[in-house]
Amino acid sequence: MLTSQRRALISSRLSSDGQIVAGELAQELNLSEDTIRRDLRDMAAAGLLKRVHGGALSVTPPLPDLETRQTISTDIKKRLGRKAAERVRAGQLIFIDGGTTNAEIVRALPREMTLTVATHSPAIAGLLEKHRAEVILIGGRLYKHSMVTTGAAALAVIGTLRPDIFFLGATAIHPAHGLSTGDYEEAAIKRAIAARSAETVTLLTEEKFGAVSPHHIAGIGDMAGLIIPAGMDPGVLAPYKGKDVQLIEA
Repeated sequence: MLTSQRRALISSRLSSDGQIVAGELAQELNLSEDTIRRDLRDMAAAGLLKRVHGGALSVTPPLPDLETRQTISTDIKKRLGRKAAERVRAGQLIFIDGGTTNAEIVRALPREMTLTVATHSPAIAGLLEKHRAEVILIGGRLYKHSMVTTGAAALAVIGTLRPDIFFLGATAIHPAHGLSTGDYEEAAIKRAIAARSAETVTLLTEEKFGAVSPHHIAGIGDMAGLIIPAGMDPGVLAPYKGKDVQLIEA
């Protein structure tokens, strides 16, 4: 098989399965594992996949800027936000991550509900202006792409909080490699918040499934719930069932 044919096959398998196991593919094609690993290495260098131990994963496309993301899947995001808001109870301390989907949680919260909302997103905090909720806005270095704060100052304040619920934002989810995001510092902040929270819930649109971003946040089993669009392909969801996490359709 020609190199171009192998790599086209690898791309096709990543599109359908989300991952490649080098040893299994080498055996299937009756080739040496070194040949497959060389293909994976070259394709990773070209940004076509993400290498992991024993094989490769599909990669998420570059995330659009915040203004563009605000126009994508707006109806689905509203449904997810409403479902997430149903979990919130008066008197709680909740932490809302940045992102356009999580912004819909704020829009769905009753304005007269008494609670405390912590966030490291100035955009999320701004949406709470007319709410009765107390707002803790965490400072630090502003990561402009996601409009959230990161760094040592943010981590110091996060370490003093005990949220009842953390509504986590992620750019990708994979059954074996968990939830991930595109920025190293942002991932560290998300891990710190999750570690301090009684439960972590994430809202996910369909295109995030079966992919992986460069920086790991948490495993599937670390989540209390995944809030997902109703009517997703059962084949896409099958690998996430039986992982001690609740799949919540919206």
